[in-house]
Amino acid sequence: MCDLVARTGRHQQRYEAGCRLVAGCIPFKYRKCDESCGSKPKKIVEVLMINSQSGPGLLFPKGGWENDETVEEAAVREALEEAGVRGDIMEFLGFYYFKSKSHQDEFSPEGLCKAAMFAMHVKEELGSWPEQSTRHRRWLTIPEAGEQCRHPWMREALLEGFSKWHANKMMSAEEDHPGPISSTPAR
Repeated sequence: MCDLVARTGRHQQRYEAGCRLVAGCIPFKYRKCDESCGSKPKKIVEVLMINSQSGPGLLFPKGGWENDETVEEAAVREALEEAGVRGDIMEFLGFYYFKSKSHQDEFSPEGLCKAAMFAMHVKEELGSWPEQSTRHRRWLTIPEAGEQCRHPWMREALLEGFSKWHANKMMSAEEDHPGPISSTPAR
């Protein structure tokens, strides 16, 4: 049984210029590549996605940013509630705009949302979490995740935000500590 409880309700929801403010993250970890990657061992980055409750495709954890928390705290909370992971926020990836059909209200009648997305390095996967009865998690490579994304804005956050940040991070790491790291598996 999970002792953690997900927040519910919209009484503390933040809005800005007719947009509901949302916080989310792209949780990631590294796995060692097996011998099919060649003679040099490599690390492959994988991202964590969860199922959508309203149709096909996968999502990154995200949800409302509330008045009593920072945007980073909201992103970490959503990862814990929806995907059952804890980790470190590594980088702000950008703001992404979208329309929500399920979150239209008096403050955002057209359902406009502005999502602040972050890269989060996962340190712990919980065995139980608040939304485990409705959410299933899957670790995917970046190309697999791009194909599975339910929403174009999330694909953009992955491919334009996360992938570019990660490539720059790896280039910097190569300069400091030469060693093979890969964001996609060798074929």
